[in-house]
Amino acid sequence: MQPDSSVLVSVMNDPRDLEIARRQGWYRIPQRSAPKFFPPEFIAFYLTRPFGEDACSVRWYAQVRGHELAARRDLLPDEPDHPRAPDPYYKVQLGPLCELPHPIPSQRWRRLTFILTTGERLFAAWEINDLVIGSREQDRMWRALKEAGLHAERDDETPSRQRVDFLLPCQYGEVGIVVSDEPSPDTPDYVLRFTPRQISESLDTCLYQVKAAVTERGGLSQPASLT
Repeated sequence: MQPDSSVLVSVMNDPRDLEIARRQGWYRIPQRSAPKFFPPEFIAFYLTRPFGEDACSVRWYAQVRGHELAARRDLLPDEPDHPRAPDPYYKVQLGPLCELPHPIPSQRWRRLTFILTTGERLFAAWEINDLVIGSREQDRMWRALKEAGLHAERDDETPSRQRVDFLLPCQYGEVGIVVSDEPSPDTPDYVLRFTPRQISESLDTCLYQVKAAVTERGGLSQPASLT
């Protein structure tokens, strides 16, 4: 894997799928929900709760060697009555599964479907948010939040399903952050909007506003147990 290799981090919900990837060398992705940046050069797997001690982490990846479309019933003939049996899926052919030098955990439970990242970020990440590729200003805000001890989730959504660049869960609600030049008159009061220019020229002021908003909502909440 090269530093600039494209890596798709995909959610894996069933230990059986990991065994299929390991023994049969393929993985399935629904065509209807496949990301626009498909196919990648590599796939890494974010394991969910059924994986026990390995849950909520990325630790396995494989090279993509090709793909084809097939109905789910043809991929999993032992489930002919599944509600999505006729749906088309990408059957992604994989090279051998490889284990990362260390797992990449999620500090909190979060909704996650796909993350497009790079080989460099995959091997440098220490938690799931380190994988997210943002703009220069978003990455600068991310580093500032970490240095200030404000653990945020990147590219997440609020309980009202509004997408934000950063989400800080607090004792009494949450604080969202959006970095954009686009105005949004419907922005809730708990979502702070900063322009890229504000991040570049007045980062300390932006950070002060974030800290004040977090304090107003009782401070950051502690991550819930993932096991």
